[in-house]
Amino acid sequence: MAFSFTFMFQFLLLVPTLIYASSVQYPELVVQEVQKSINVSRRNLGFLSCGTGNPIDDCWRCDPNWEKNRKLLANCAIGFGRHAIGGRDGKIYVVTDPSDNPLNPMPGTLRYAVIQLVPLWIIFKHDMGIKLEMDLLVNSYKTIDGRGANVHLAGGPCIKVQHKSNIIIHGIHIHDCKRGGNGYVKDSPNHRSWRRRSDGDGVTIFGGSHVWVDHCSLSSCFDGLIDVVHGSTAITISNNYMTHHNKVMLLGHSDSYEEDKHMQVTVAFNHFGEGLGGRMPRCRFGFFHVVNNDYTHWHNYAIGGSSSPTIFSQGNRFLAPDDEDHKEVTKHFTSSESEWRKWNWRSEGDLMLNGAFFTPSGAGAAARYNKASSMAARPPMLVPSMTAGAGALRCKRGYPCY
Repeated sequence: MAFSFTFMFQFLLLVPTLIYASSVQYPELVVQEVQKSINVSRRNLGFLSCGTGNPIDDCWRCDPNWEKNRKLLANCAIGFGRHAIGGRDGKIYVVTDPSDNPLNPMPGTLRYAVIQLVPLWIIFKHDMGIKLEMDLLVNSYKTIDGRGANVHLAGGPCIKVQHKSNIIIHGIHIHDCKRGGNGYVKDSPNHRSWRRRSDGDGVTIFGGSHVWVDHCSLSSCFDGLIDVVHGSTAITISNNYMTHHNKVMLLGHSDSYEEDKHMQVTVAFNHFGEGLGGRMPRCRFGFFHVVNNDYTHWHNYAIGGSSSPTIFSQGNRFLAPDDEDHKEVTKHFTSSESEWRKWNWRSEGDLMLNGAFFTPSGAGAAARYNKASSMAARPPMLVPSMTAGAGALRCKRGYPCY
């Protein structure tokens, strides 16, 4: 029985590769049947992540000694945020207390850890739900590592990275984030700053660089699930499971904030699941590599933008909704067709199902797409297996994470 299961799994991985490599155009019906076979147990196959072509998971996930080798994760990033080392060079800090005091953070709490000025690799002693009173202001050279515990940030303001760098956020649940009020918040051990009312995002990266958000589960926040704004760059958003939210991901502050023209963001191996509206992502000005993601649900559109962003969509799987009015993957905002036809948007090797279609534009200048290319794409037919474990994983000491 074990042999037949292994053979079937290997066959399902081999067939997509052969189809992708072949010059023969297979009917969509055949493609959908193969996808159906893969999808039957896609979430249950997450523990078979090694060797599926997901370079992040293949780097660390099948190591049964992950708990002793936590910091090896910092060597596994890909894309534009690949140099984010987080707290690799610091001590391990254990969160034991789920309470929150923005003005006087207590030792043992998550807020106390993230505001320190030294590098820290932050882990959690046990399962916990953390309801923050104000935005969690994360200092540079920090890793928030939820592996080994079931950690939820929910019910209050959530994470903000403002003008900081080298941060890894991994393996936590972020949902039902709310707007915070005005007030003072400690942002370092000896300094507090006045904060205006927050937006209610799950994760906000504001003027940040070298940030990696990986294997988190995000849903149902007040504003966006992940926003990258105000000149942020060198960002990777990978292996996340996003559900039940309208405006998912904003990359670029506004149509007038031209400082975002240097932004480079990789969006890779994420599963965009049920209950999503659009913004997966919505881009402005910069360079965006959207690669090997699985889009199984959207209500309005999948990828959109304005202000002439360069978008390189590569090796994704797009399964359009049944609604005939929303088959298009792309959406162009606040511009006439004569204007957006100049924007550089390209689809290369994407798998389009159930009538999905991508509207390309621009002259396809090689230099622009080189700046929007951050990693090698795998065949889109492998996307279901590569993203089967997207989201926060279950990790038990002595066993691979699944």
